[in-house]
Amino acid sequence: MGAQGYGEKDLEKRGIMMDLGTFSVSLTVKDMKASKEFYQKLGFEKIAGVEEQNWLILKNGDAKIGLFHGMFDKNLMTMNPLDVRSIQKTLKENGVEFLTEADETTEGPASAMLSDPDGNTILLDQH
Repeated sequence: MGAQGYGEKDLEKRGIMMDLGTFSVSLTVKDMKASKEFYQKLGFEKIAGVEEQNWLILKNGDAKIGLFHGMFDKNLMTMNPLDVRSIQKTLKENGVEFLTEADETTEGPASAMLSDPDGNTILLDQH
């Protein structure tokens, strides 16, 4: 069963099935160096980012985390879809409200943010 008890075919009919891309957690950190060293002890390796710009992306197997200092107020769930605008359009058609929206008149990299019922922030970030 899929979201809210719907089967996969029901979700497809409702236009809800979509590829949200790679999932990661974006962590707001107080001390970039200390956080990087901690996660490296857990086996994570840097795959992207610039520590001096206050962001790093680390990976361990299929698990990815982003470390961000001074960029977000709280931790985020991050998805990297190939087309954030079409996902945004579908979600809006299904009654989902956004905190920030991607400009649908543009192309290329864009992002949108929404919040789940418990206040957890989700970032849809197209590179």
